[in-house]
Amino acid sequence: MEAGLFTANNVWMMVCTALVFFMHLGFSFLEIGLTRQKNTVNILFKNVFIICAGLLLYYIGGFNLMYPGFEDGDMGILKFAGFGIAAPENGMTPDYADGGYTWWTDFLFQGMFAATAATIVSGAVAERVKLGGFMIFTIIYVGLVYPIVGSWQWGGGFLSSLSYGEAEGFYDFAGSTLVHSVGGWAALIAIYLLGPRIGKFGEDGKAKAIPGHNLPLAAAGVLILWLGWFGFNGGSVLSADPAGTSLVLVTTCLAAAAGGVAAFLTSWVKYKNFDLTMFLNGILGGLVGITAGADQMSPNEAVIIGLLAGVIIVFGVALIDKLKLDDPVGAVAVHLICGIWGTLAVGIFGSLAGLDQFLVQLAGVGAAATFCTLTAFIILFIIKKVAGIRVSETEEIEGLDINEHGMDAYADFRMNQH
Repeated sequence: MEAGLFTANNVWMMVCTALVFFMHLGFSFLEIGLTRQKNTVNILFKNVFIICAGLLLYYIGGFNLMYPGFEDGDMGILKFAGFGIAAPENGMTPDYADGGYTWWTDFLFQGMFAATAATIVSGAVAERVKLGGFMIFTIIYVGLVYPIVGSWQWGGGFLSSLSYGEAEGFYDFAGSTLVHSVGGWAALIAIYLLGPRIGKFGEDGKAKAIPGHNLPLAAAGVLILWLGWFGFNGGSVLSADPAGTSLVLVTTCLAAAAGGVAAFLTSWVKYKNFDLTMFLNGILGGLVGITAGADQMSPNEAVIIGLLAGVIIVFGVALIDKLKLDDPVGAVAVHLICGIWGTLAVGIFGSLAGLDQFLVQLAGVGAAATFCTLTAFIILFIIKKVAGIRVSETEEIEGLDINEHGMDAYADFRMNQH
């Protein structure tokens, strides 16, 4: 491979790494905007902690747990290549990763993905989780659970070779299951164990809206996330291949747009109002939905996947409320339910479509669901029994900013402190 092409590929991957990093600002803005101002510092603290701890954990052992180098004949479930990230002999040459990038770029790009899984949980447990308990959970989940599930597919484990009939392996291009559902399953278990916020469900059992304090910030967060998805999906081509990269960016954008339109229209039909938060979450649902098969779909198929994801969001949010689960930002509907939809869509649409592929996709969803729910439950249940995972009623009412951090996000603006 010529040096210029190797350099171009590597530069594109580094740009994508930066875009995925930028998504953490989007997640922070979205979570802040859809919750109350008295918990803003707490949300920022959690999100900054996730990035810092996530990268360090991935450096210590996560990267080698996710890419352990399974050998022929291995069961492909668990292997560890050792601590640290010492580069192999060919790590800086085109011989590494087919000339798409260097070892260091590989580590950093994948490390940005690792932190995203815990960020999904942060939004679901907002406004009532103990900071210490959340940090312990993040360390274990990002340090162990995420890379183990990732190794099953991206690390060459058993899912990547799971064949059935004409289907040759589970397929998840950029992580509808391996990133979004991994975070989504943990979010679901966490909100079940935490319980709803005070005032979320009335005496009649019906869900009450607890309005976010800054919708402009929430909208900015979603648009930043959409921008970041150019790196999330675009970088998953693993090179700057013009045909592959441009198709992925087109399908990603079309699915996002279709998801937003479908969500606001469905919400309008169902609730008779133009709901901005549904519009925003519909965009995210479309993005999550296309992530598993962005490189396998035509533009038409991407639009259909996005449209259906937008409809799923509205009914998914309603289902979570009906189950008396409290998810302040809609993380379970967006990342878990649309993550499952996107993964299964690979067997319905695109160049891999077929019943055999659909069944393999379903098996992959089931494997991730089983492992993630069990591990998340065990980790959170132990933390709950030993140290507690929920703040006191007084702390929740007064706000986590004052009680956990001793500071206000908007020190001179206390009119809206409810």
